[in-house]
Amino acid sequence: MNEELTLEEKEHELKALLQKENLKDFREEFFQLHIYEQSQFYLSLEKGERQELYNFLSPKELADLFDVIEEDDTNIPEYLEEMRPAYASQMLLEMYTDNVVDLLSQLEPDQMAKYLSLMDAQSAKEIKEILHYEDETAGAIMTTEYVAINAEQTIGIALSELKEAAPSAETIYYLYVVDEFNELVGVISLRDLIIHDDTDIIKDHMSERVISVKVGDQQAQVAKTIRDYNFLALPVTDYDNHLLGIITVDDVIDVIDEEATSDYSGLAGVDVEEVAENPWKQALKRLPWLITLLFLGMSTATLISHYEDLVSEASILAVFISLITGTAGNAGTQSLAVAVRRLAIGENEGKTFFGLILKEIITGLITGVITGLTVFLLVGIWQGNFFLGLVVGLAMLFAITVANVAGSFIPMIMERFGFDPAVASGPFITTLSDLTSVLIYFNIASLFMSHFLP
Repeated sequence: MNEELTLEEKEHELKALLQKENLKDFREEFFQLHIYEQSQFYLSLEKGERQELYNFLSPKELADLFDVIEEDDTNIPEYLEEMRPAYASQMLLEMYTDNVVDLLSQLEPDQMAKYLSLMDAQSAKEIKEILHYEDETAGAIMTTEYVAINAEQTIGIALSELKEAAPSAETIYYLYVVDEFNELVGVISLRDLIIHDDTDIIKDHMSERVISVKVGDQQAQVAKTIRDYNFLALPVTDYDNHLLGIITVDDVIDVIDEEATSDYSGLAGVDVEEVAENPWKQALKRLPWLITLLFLGMSTATLISHYEDLVSEASILAVFISLITGTAGNAGTQSLAVAVRRLAIGENEGKTFFGLILKEIITGLITGVITGLTVFLLVGIWQGNFFLGLVVGLAMLFAITVANVAGSFIPMIMERFGFDPAVASGPFITTLSDLTSVLIYFNIASLFMSHFLP
């Protein structure tokens, strides 16, 4: 295949070879592609073309391809269903365990049982054990394809075992060292194995300080550990320190992407991955939040109507309602975004709850004072009425401070009660800020009513 061709042109050539059932030329051209490009070619095929491809590739070759397809691809059940059951089951067996678990978790229970029943008992047992771990925990994203060696072995024996196990292992740069009870006691790098004599004992060169995670730890914490220590892999143990599996950096990249998508979805109050869905499904997903916020917005409207007499007596007040509510809403959203990010990276650890709230109050007061002074001067000069400017400026000061505290306080409270803090979405904080801002604004206006009216 001409290397200067674009991926689209390569795919066109491959499809032509597929339609002609030219097995030899197709395989020669197909395996010149990078594995990622192979996966993109597969995803570009229609159902009939994919079924023809299954005749051209072995289960192992297709497994390599499926290992790089995003596990949250909603078409996975359809892909498996169009394969022969025995072929699909063998393909799943050839994949890395963590990826198999991700795929099977998308299936209905009867479909999952069908594929597991066609596997050998040991493989099916390993997969079932991981399937039982809670979502978004270390156990749910770990793989059991790793290399473990015994502390009492010689380096020569360990290297021999490594050569045998390497083809099916996800990574061999770290080798985890266990004792006779499979307890994790150390770690040794591939480099250390190579540079030392074959007759040396593993325990004499291993590092006993092993950073590991427990099987029930949250995936976000696992990602943070790998990021902080700059690891390529991290061992997973049970609560008795028995080695169960490893988590590799590619799994963590998926976790980071998933967590970022979740946070952004929460902040926006919508599933940001709905882009490929039809308008009806998109609308159904957006409506719950919109209806909830509509009722909260009605509370703001009701509050404004409560001050109808005040507005009719000083109609100029109505001009600044949107200015105050909009600015406070923006401040609340900024505070929310920072709070969610801070919780996600664990920056709050070791800090007291009241200390964090005090910090946000001070931040709110600083931004509120500066913004309030600015609007005080602008309104005073524009309307020629500095008492009116004072009302708007004070309302801005307190509205921003309250919104700033709410934007931080609500996510922290949700996190303490075990809820995802990102669910305290931007639209919710904005609408809540509207309510508090209106209350603050009209109460301050009532106090200064006699001063700014002509």
